[in-house]
Amino acid sequence: MDFSLFVTYWPILLKGLLFTLYICSLGIVFALVGGLLLHLMSRIKLRIISFIYVTYLTIFRGSPLLVQVYLMYYGGPFVGIELSAEQVGILGLGLYGSAYFAEIYRSGFASVPNGQVEAAYDLGYSRSKILIHIQLPQMLGLIIPPGINQTIILIKESAILSIITVPELTTAAVTMSTQTFSVIEPYLFLAVAYWVITFIVAKIGHWCEKRATVHLLRSE
Repeated sequence: MDFSLFVTYWPILLKGLLFTLYICSLGIVFALVGGLLLHLMSRIKLRIISFIYVTYLTIFRGSPLLVQVYLMYYGGPFVGIELSAEQVGILGLGLYGSAYFAEIYRSGFASVPNGQVEAAYDLGYSRSKILIHIQLPQMLGLIIPPGINQTIILIKESAILSIITVPELTTAAVTMSTQTFSVIEPYLFLAVAYWVITFIVAKIGHWCEKRATVHLLRSE
């Protein structure tokens, strides 16, 4: 191990790490909001809406993120859509993740018994109050674990964005490797960096899960 390489290349590695956090944060927020909008759209009882929803999920869950990113970045200009590598990275993570988060939201809402919702309507609760006071408290504890798992998957999937020249962490490691002809140092740093990021996300998710299920612990 030549640790002097890290002294020389730490600005590149730090820049790649920060850019990874930046692009993953925007992509995941996009996916969370997009997934919620998709789920709300799926609750509209129209055949055309259901068809669009199912088609979207089939395409984005049935094809690799790498293929989707390639099509957006290299195929977009052929249909008049020119996006930067950064924009494609955020959009790719967001669209891909939205399909999975939509199903996570669906399973969360489905976990709340219909009888409770109907009883709330009978008691005069509005739809917004039912959502805030009845559905969300019960579903959050159930959707946080799969939601965190999907978040971690998206963070790790962001490594493929280096293929379209997004200057994230993998790109920095590849640059270091090609310039120094070293393999162990840059890719070991890459592995450790992703492990630390996902470890922190998992810990935050565990804390959020405990907070979201505190009402269940009190009831016991």
